[in-house]
Amino acid sequence: MSDTSDVVRVGLVGVGIIARTHRDVLEGQPRATLEFSVDPHVREPIDFRGTKPPHYATLAEALAAHRPDLIVLATPTSTHADLVTEALTRSTARVLVEKPLVHDLASLARLRALAETHEVAARVFTAHHFAFSPEVRWAADLLAAHPEWGPITSITSAFYDPYVLRGEQAFASYGSSWTDSGVNQLSMLARFVHLTALTSARQLDDGASAWCTAAFRSRGATGSARLRTSWRTGSSSKETALTFGHGDVELWIDHTAMTGFAARGDTLLASYGNDGQTPRKIAHYRPLYASLLSADPDPVLGFDTAVTVTELHHATPAPDADPSPGPEPEPT
Repeated sequence: MSDTSDVVRVGLVGVGIIARTHRDVLEGQPRATLEFSVDPHVREPIDFRGTKPPHYATLAEALAAHRPDLIVLATPTSTHADLVTEALTRSTARVLVEKPLVHDLASLARLRALAETHEVAARVFTAHHFAFSPEVRWAADLLAAHPEWGPITSITSAFYDPYVLRGEQAFASYGSSWTDSGVNQLSMLARFVHLTALTSARQLDDGASAWCTAAFRSRGATGSARLRTSWRTGSSSKETALTFGHGDVELWIDHTAMTGFAARGDTLLASYGNDGQTPRKIAHYRPLYASLLSADPDPVLGFDTAVTVTELHHATPAPDADPSPGPEPEPT
């Protein structure tokens, strides 16, 4: 994919809800063409720019007939390890896997074992889309422009979703709030700091909420991140605050509104607004694909980042002595 004028032949595996976002963004990429789609639960070919590319029940059938440049896996996480292995061993394509990369550490070990023979690091990418959200990219650019602020010393991030209103359906679909949102928080923070360890993890409200802490390095210093995830709310709300303790600067990011500002005391240093014209998921995935289809994809998409995020996401640190927060009231 080194020549930006080359056509990129894409195979889309899974044509459900999240695949709709992938398809919408790919349709806006002039270089991309949909070579085929795969889904055992769908019989009819899907539309792509007014055409209906061939559709298959299995990836094996598709790869027997096509040589894609990129295979996009928009399937349940439990299928990722098998499908990535199949894509690596039966094709020469890059593989973009919807996050999270895998659902357990054993599956991650399977993929790492392929590194020497199938160029895993050069071919496997994970759709860490929150790291490409406009407000996150703005904040990362701001940090790069102001080294005088010093290192980030603390982070607080809270991701709330109204899934508790769905009852058992939420747990069946997403597992738990940490399973669903933790990977988004960790991959987003990888844009700003080098994550080193999950230092504590508490599942609360039978998995509907979680409270975790992580250690990181920033510009030669160490820091700590407090990570809150919860479904116990009536609406979506996602915010992250970065503190530069040595320079007394705070940077606030609102992921829901895709806005942000930086301040030192009572002085506003910078701000970012969003006009809301682009749907949030499209605003995430459009720059993600622009990076993926380039000659030098962003490291946050890379296999090494996915390994770090997966290991932290599934870490089981020893419980600490602090009392855990009590349950929250039911949303009204």
